[in-house]
Parts: sequence; structure tokens; C-alpha cells
Amino acid sequence: MTRIRRAWLSAAVLLALTLPGTPALSAPSVTSPAAPRATHPGPACVATPRPHGKAREIAEIVRATREELGLKSALVKVTVHGREIVTTADGEALAGVPATPDRHFRAGGVAIPFLSTVLLQLVDEGRVGLDAPVSRWLPHLPHGDRITLRMLASSTSGLYDYVTDPGFLAALYEDPFRQWTTREVVGISTGQPLWYEPGTNWSYSHANFQLLGAALEKITGTRLDKLLWHRVSRPLGLRETRNSFTPEMPPPVLHAFTNERDIHEESTYWNPSWTIRAGAVLTSDVCDMARAARGLGSGELISREAYATLLNPGTVGIGGPTATCPATVCRAQTEASHYGLGVVVREGWVFQNPLFSGYGEVMAYLPEKDVAIAVATTIGPSSPDTNTAQTVASRVAAVVTPGHPLFG
Repeated sequence: MTRIRRAWLSAAVLLALTLPGTPALSAPSVTSPAAPRATHPGPACVATPRPHGKAREIAEIVRATREELGLKSALVKVTVHGREIVTTADGEALAGVPATPDRHFRAGGVAIPFLSTVLLQLVDEGRVGLDAPVSRWLPHLPHGDRITLRMLASSTSGLYDYVTDPGFLAALYEDPFRQWTTREVVGISTGQPLWYEPGTNWSYSHANFQLLGAALEKITGTRLDKLLWHRVSRPLGLRETRNSFTPEMPPPVLHAFTNERDIHEESTYWNPSWTIRAGAVLTSDVCDMARAARGLGSGELISREAYATLLNPGTVGIGGPTATCPATVCRAQTEASHYGLGVVVREGWVFQNPLFSGYGEVMAYLPEKDVAIAVATTIGPSSPDTNTAQTVASRVAAVVTPGHPLFG
């Protein structure tokens, strides 16, 4: 219990530093067919052949960092102006099986800017307003008349985060293969008092993105997996990014391992249904993640006005601890470091940095230099109890964008 609380709380704090439900919130049937896949072939996600110069330097940094941190694997792709600088993989996907860039892993919070991009597209189309109350689409949601779509996407709703709940954590660790529904996890959050009056502070809550996905389905009348495919994945050419309503992963798989239950064990197929709304439980590869970093981080699919909102939906200047919300949860949002609309904005970088069930990732974009960095790591028995992908990404950024540090 101590280890998982520490892992998940640290993930939420990193976002800040780097920055009862109803049947209407239930998840789609696990027997629902998958969203359509791309019919055109794209370039394979393969390691850069015979890297030299900066590409070779980055590949060596990845290798050295993996060994230093005792990682099972580290996958990295870097692009500048959309052109590959290097694609590399080091370590093993499974004992005796080399890690390769085309290995699929769970995307986790990388899916959050997919949701916020779709929301902003709907705003661009005049179909919805960011400040519309969520009760318009989820009428039975407690506090839904006080919580807006903007507050869900910017994580300023005040909703208690079920991932910090001891009862939830105990149930998750007792059976990590359990299938959770939006109704169950949001019910944990709404069963607790609001951390603060909606819109007046900032705190990361997984409930926000469960609810945002449910609202998007109601607004559009389209199942979430299909909505994300047609509006984000297909336009960006993400042919290896897809949803699954079960813990399955498409081959080839990057296997994950974790120490969260105080033993080193494989966690590849632990059920991710609790992480985000069903339909947005994505798997991806490092090439798709680099493309998503650039496409979403540059606002490629939305208007200029919407892009400005993506980078600051009103979070700058708010936030801080209260009598009921500690400094580890409610944090001040500044121009230099704040949460945007589903993304973290820090010192010019736009990123997501999920950490869960043995997978550590970074999807980062620097608009000023048009640089995208994607990293996925898996850990070994002695690896640090942190998001090790951040260490890799930070060292890579120091080579690619000197003077623009990522994660300090």
C-alpha cells in the first residue's frame, strides 16, 4: 500500500510541479467492436540504422541511462520539424527478447490531450461552450451544475481523486485484473466532499477525465473510441494507437514490471480500466507518441484561439493549499509551470508524463524549436521509485535543446 500510494501521489505531484455515479456514466460493453483502423500503410517504427552525430550521442545516453537506473528497457524517438533525429530502443522487452521501437505499451495519461483536443474542436465548431455546466449532459452527477467542461479538462473541478483513496488502492492491489467502470470510480470521488469550490484552485483528479470522456460521448452521440480515432488518431496518422475495452495489447508488446506490491512482478496485463474513461484506454508505440506530441502540442488540429486556450485555460494565477487540500495536492499555477487543457506547460514545453503499472512515459513538445520527444521505460527490481522516463527525456533534451531543460 505504501509503495502504490507513493507512486501515484508522486505522479500527480509531478504534473503539478512540472506542473455516487449513475448508469449514465457506465462503461461501454467490453464486447463492443474496435474503432476502424487505418487502411493505408505507414512507415514502420524501426531503430535508426547506423546512427551518427547527435543521433549516436542520444542513443548512447539512452543506453547509459538504462544501465544506470537498472531499467528493463528504454524506447526513444526524437524529431525536429517533424523529421526524425533518432529512433532507438535499448534493453529487453521480456527476458531474452530485445526491446524494439515498434513495441506497444499502455499510453495512460497520453490520452488526456486527445480528449481536450476533441473538446476544443467542438468549441471551434460552435457545438459546445467550455463554460457549459456538465449537468447538461450528465444530469445526475453530483455538483454537475457547478462544474464546467473547462474545469474537467483543466483539472480545476475540485473533485476528490479516487486514486488517492485507501479503499480504492486496497481493492486495486487485491485484484489488479479487475474491470472497473466509470460509475464505480467516479462514485468514489463524488462520495467525498469537494476539495474546493469548482474553478478556484487546481488539483489533479482522475475523475475529471473519466467524466470528460463521458460528456464528449453525450455531446457527440459517438462512442469515445471512435470519436478519438476519427478526430485525432486518423488525422495525425497514428496507425499504431488504439483503444481496447479489455487488458489485451496488440503484438509486439513491451512487457512491464513493477515493485508496487513490494515484490518485483510482471504487470503488463494488469487491467487499466480504472485509469481513464473506457474508449480512451490507449496503447501506442514510441513513433506514434512522438507524432502525437508534435500534433497535439502544436495545436495542429484546432484553431489558433483554441490553441491559446489549450496552453492556458485560466489556470495561471490560481491554486494553493487550503484547510482541506494539502500543498501536495492543491498547487499554485504560474506562467512558467501550470496545467493547461489536458497538458502540462512548463518552461515552454507542452507534455504529459504518465506513470502506472510499471510503465513510465513522456510525450513532450517544445513549440519554440518544433522538437518532439517520446520516451517509454520499464523498470527492473532496483530501479528508482519514480517516473524513469523523465530522467531519460531530460538527458535527451539537454542534447537536442540546450538551454531549454525538460524537468529541470
